[in-house]
Amino acid sequence: MTQSIPFGARSTADQVLAGVDLNRKRMVVTGCDRGIGLEIMKALVANGAHVIGLARTHEDARAACNAAGTSSTPIACDLADFASIDFAADSICELPGPLDAVITNAQRIGPAGPTRRHGAELTFIVDYVGHFALVNRLVDRVRGNRGRIVMMSGEVSMNHSPTQPATLDNLDDRHVYEPLVSYGQARSANAIYAKELSRRLAPRGVTVNSWGATAGARLARHRNWAQRLVYPVARLFMKSAAQSAATAALLAASPLVGGISGEYWSNCQITRGDPLLGDEVLAKRFWDASEQIVATISAAHRVAPQAMPKNSAARA
Repeated sequence: MTQSIPFGARSTADQVLAGVDLNRKRMVVTGCDRGIGLEIMKALVANGAHVIGLARTHEDARAACNAAGTSSTPIACDLADFASIDFAADSICELPGPLDAVITNAQRIGPAGPTRRHGAELTFIVDYVGHFALVNRLVDRVRGNRGRIVMMSGEVSMNHSPTQPATLDNLDDRHVYEPLVSYGQARSANAIYAKELSRRLAPRGVTVNSWGATAGARLARHRNWAQRLVYPVARLFMKSAAQSAATAALLAASPLVGGISGEYWSNCQITRGDPLLGDEVLAKRFWDASEQIVATISAAHRVAPQAMPKNSAARA
């Protein structure tokens, strides 16, 4: 029987990790430079973990590491640039020791019209495909038997996703483009990926879970005029970044959730996610399609390693 978890919507990342000793633990956090990602990193470092913080630029990653504490390493990783992803993964793999957790948090919500890169809509590339490529590069470095992978999905994705997840024939949103729909597609894709990855890593004892988080103010500009009118009042009742970070921190490091895998979480509790998460056939087809996207983009756009700037792996 699953142990009762005494945390909820108003718990903070520091609260869910209170008393948890993370010394000698090494963890990766994407999108570490602001908001939820920064709060996740701060809570992990405060409890003794060494956190490898990834942000779009090395300067952003270093600033976040300086804010979190000395037990951190800044690495640049632009999730829209597959050469940057390769360099970030190589830099992480060059560091000594296995990884105890990989937490994905970086996210993008597009403008009013679609922005394309590599022939696909950029929000989907950053929020899903880039993370798919990065995590798959790192899985072999995740510690067996107790390592953890934590994939950000999104509460919004459960309300804005189509009845089927994004597929190769509509990645560029050439027919209909809605920023929240594109964002929701990417977030649902992350949850489907996490579910399939949990099945594939079960023999190694690595747990994989997805978690729902709202994007807060970044979603406000995509709401209709009535929603924007009430947003200043509504935000008074919204979770803070520290509260929004609690579920990811719990899944990454708390002994209360050890051994639990393949679940969708919100407010520090297992909850019902997208109904498509239970479709194993769809998940495998989606995995294959995602691999093809990564292969196609990498073959067409990868920059020769000698042309890329070296990533600094110096401690912040």
